[in-house]
Amino acid sequence: MSEENKAISKKVYEEVWVKGNLDVVDELFADDYVNHNQPPNLPRGKEGFKRMSRMYQSAFPNMKMVVEDLLADGDRVITRWVSTGKHAGEFNGIPATGKDVRVTGISIDRIAGGKVAESWGEFDLAGLLMQLGVAPPPGG
Repeated sequence: MSEENKAISKKVYEEVWVKGNLDVVDELFADDYVNHNQPPNLPRGKEGFKRMSRMYQSAFPNMKMVVEDLLADGDRVITRWVSTGKHAGEFNGIPATGKDVRVTGISIDRIAGGKVAESWGEFDLAGLLMQLGVAPPPGG
């Protein structure tokens, strides 16, 4: 079961975050999908995930994402990833800066019935904002 679950999570990264293919969200996510770290201004469920993905892809159109670690235990898949790209579009009210960024994060997916049912994620938002020049470095 763990290998099948890892394959589902890996496909999400490859199709959605690397290729920008949002059509697979309907295929890979449960109808009652819950993102526990979803931005508050987005709808719940699969549509919210699609909008969040579009937001990042619009702000960082040449975004590359590499999965560094993919671990599974039972119905949970843990993914450690690194994303790089150029800030070429508006991001959360921040106009394009043209700056190259590198962001790290960890996500946890719960897989049920062959679909992503829940997600939790943390990424270095403070580091991203510092790289964009809109937040001071620590101690700055």
